[in-house]
Amino acid sequence: MTISEVSEKYGLPVDTLRYYEKVGLIPPVHRKESGVRDYTPGDCGWVEFIKCMRGAGLSIETLIEYVALFRRGNRTLQKRKNLLIKERDALAARVAEMQEVLKRLNHKIEVYDEKIVVCEKKLLKED
Repeated sequence: MTISEVSEKYGLPVDTLRYYEKVGLIPPVHRKESGVRDYTPGDCGWVEFIKCMRGAGLSIETLIEYVALFRRGNRTLQKRKNLLIKERDALAARVAEMQEVLKRLNHKIEVYDEKIVVCEKKLLKED
C-alpha cells in the first residue's frame, strides 16, 4: 500500500505516518525502486497498533520505549508487559474519572429537565 492509502485507511495524516517512521514507532517501510513507500501488512499492523495505543492515551515517548524493547526481543517481555500494565492502570483511572464526570453531566441535564417542566407548567397556568 502507498502512504496515501495507509493514511486513508487508518485516518492518519501522511505527515504523521512519516513522523512515526522517523522516530522509530514503525519499522522503516520498504520502498519501491522509485522511492515510494510500499507498506506491507506487517507495517500496517504497526500503524494500527500505534494508532490504538495513542487513542488510549499512551505518549509518543512511551511508545518509542515499547517499540525499542520489542526490537530487543523476548528478553524484554516482562518489561513490555509491565509498561503495558502501568499504561492500562492509568487508562482505567482516566475512565473512572470520566465516568464520574458523565454522572455529574447526566445529573445536571436531569435538573434542567425538571426546571423546564416547572417552567412549562407555569406558562400553561398563565394562559
